[in-house]
Amino acid sequence: MQPIYRSISRALGLLMSLVLFSLTQQALALSEQKLQAISERIKPVGDVCLQGEECAKNLTVAKASDEPRSGEQIYNTFCTACHTSGAAGAPIKGNAGQWKDRIAKGVETLYTNATNGVGAMPAKGLCSDCSADEIKAAVDFMLP
Repeated sequence: MQPIYRSISRALGLLMSLVLFSLTQQALALSEQKLQAISERIKPVGDVCLQGEECAKNLTVAKASDEPRSGEQIYNTFCTACHTSGAAGAPIKGNAGQWKDRIAKGVETLYTNATNGVGAMPAKGLCSDCSADEIKAAVDFMLP
């Protein structure tokens, strides 16, 4: 009876080895697929080309407009996050009740506060390149 058990044991061992080998190959193939997917997701989206290098000869540089941005453009870019939701106590655009006391202090005070910052609001609402006229236009745009 011993030889039968030994034969079955060897057959099962061989079968288990084949199954293990097959699973290992599948796991390696899966890992390779995952590596390829990861490589695809993290590949660079472009190249860096510095002024003076050969690759920069045919590049054109976009120039910022000399025209001032409208109050609506400034609002939509820098102010909307707080002045739409009322975050940190910001008065909501067009809400007369929230602006009433602020307007009572005078529009020049509103411009000064918007330029220098007030309460939780940072100076110029973090628009570091906004001109005084653009800040005033944004304030005017928000008023009811």
